[in-house]
Amino acid sequence: MSTCSTHILDAALGRPAAGVVVLLATADGSTERAATDADGRVRFETHLGAGEHRITFATGDWFAARGRDTFFPTVTLGFATDDGQPHYHVALLLSPYSYTTYRGS
Repeated sequence: MSTCSTHILDAALGRPAAGVVVLLATADGSTERAATDADGRVRFETHLGAGEHRITFATGDWFAARGRDTFFPTVTLGFATDDGQPHYHVALLLSPYSYTTYRGS
């Protein structure tokens, strides 16, 4: 079993994206909802088995709450895990009209 975390940076403003609602959906069908902290981070309590999982970021609500437009009302990232890794970090660099993601450490 592995753990999972995420980190969202508002690339347009150069700051962490605090308060973004994030949903982790695991390969076995369980889900965990959280919101990013002041540093734009979430460390999920759910443990991941091997398989395909998804993280969905409620980016539209977050931008709207700040009076900003966005092209992406949600960002959903699928990723695959195996039993050989103790932790997965899925990072999101976000701006109103683009995003980039990567596997962090």
